[in-house]
Amino acid sequence: MLGLKSKLRIETERLFLRLPQHSDYRTWSDLRRSSAGFLTPWEPTWAADHLTRRAFTNRVSWAARCYKSDTALPLFILRRDDGALVGAITLDNIRRGPAQAGTLGYWVGAPHARMGYMREAIGAVVHHAFKDMDLSRIEAACLPENTASRGVLERAGFKYEGVAQSYLQINGRWRNHVLYANLRHDRRGRTDAGV
Repeated sequence: MLGLKSKLRIETERLFLRLPQHSDYRTWSDLRRSSAGFLTPWEPTWAADHLTRRAFTNRVSWAARCYKSDTALPLFILRRDDGALVGAITLDNIRRGPAQAGTLGYWVGAPHARMGYMREAIGAVVHHAFKDMDLSRIEAACLPENTASRGVLERAGFKYEGVAQSYLQINGRWRNHVLYANLRHDRRGRTDAGV
């Protein structure tokens, strides 16, 4: 459901996904603040100004620039029935040419966890990436002990590919990550992590 480039809106049964807007600041900062204990074990360390309006304004500008230049697709996830912000999902590091690939990252607010929203959002972004963006490969990574994230990726059709040593700094430490990928034309069948 792609309209004008500035009016991107991806819809699912219960959700709609769109670029962040300046008017989202209060809702976003409230959800991030109230979910801090839930999110920080799995994320890079938040900057001191992470929840400020200025940082959010920079985030909105970055999202618009990345979308326009086709280097990332940063989207907010909102419920269709009441417009509540559920979380965010970003298809980042978009590589064109022979790769036609991108890297998926996401977060969900604590009150909305374990409701299937993220699986629904991931499915919609993957479909959009393959159909409308002509990508061939979507990659994702998470901490080995993040069973919720691993489960949502597997339920969304991602397959385990291996382990990357010291992949990202999470909560202030370099951490290994398990790697997953979803391919547009995947003939691999099921793969089990075994990690």
